[in-house]
Amino acid sequence: MPDSIYALEAGVHDYINYYNHERIKLGLQGLSPVAFRLRSTARSAGS
Repeated sequence: MPDSIYALEAGVHDYINYYNHERIKLGLQGLSPVAFRLRSTARSAGS
C-alpha cells in the first residue's frame, strides 16, 4: 500500500506509462500501443 496519495499517484503514472509505451501486444503486431498508433498514423499520412 502506498504511504501517501503522492506515492499512489506516482505508481499509477508509472503503470500508465508502462501500459502505453512498453507493453508488447501481440494483437498489435508485437508493438506497444503507442508504437502501433505512430506507425499507423505515419502510414495514413503518407497515403
